[in-house]
Amino acid sequence: MNKLKNSGCKALVIVEDIGLLIIAISTVIAMGFEISSMFRAMNVTLADLLLLFIYLEVLAMVGIYLKSGKLPVRMPLYIAMVALARYMILDMKNLDTWRMIGIAAAVLVLAIAILAIRYGHTRFPYDEKENG
Repeated sequence: MNKLKNSGCKALVIVEDIGLLIIAISTVIAMGFEISSMFRAMNVTLADLLLLFIYLEVLAMVGIYLKSGKLPVRMPLYIAMVALARYMILDMKNLDTWRMIGIAAAVLVLAIAILAIRYGHTRFPYDEKENG
């Protein structure tokens, strides 16, 4: 039974690594398309830069996961905040007041969540024995 459990764990690790590789390659391809469109347009906008920043955050998250084997919870929250800011910048003219307030509230909730996680990590650090 232990042998089956070990082979199952190894299979899951292989699937995770393949998934991370697919995410990384797809992100690099998407970055290439975005850079190509900026060159074709001969124009760089704030929305383009924020999109590239989101791509870099995704790559950083993949890198951290590969190095440590742990997915930091804050990284997706940062990505979500940048994505909401990008959405607000792109559609600012089309957003009504309530939708803009809703997006701003969502960013505020994400920021509070990040602060709470950071506070929790500094105030109640993980015990190395619990991490395995």
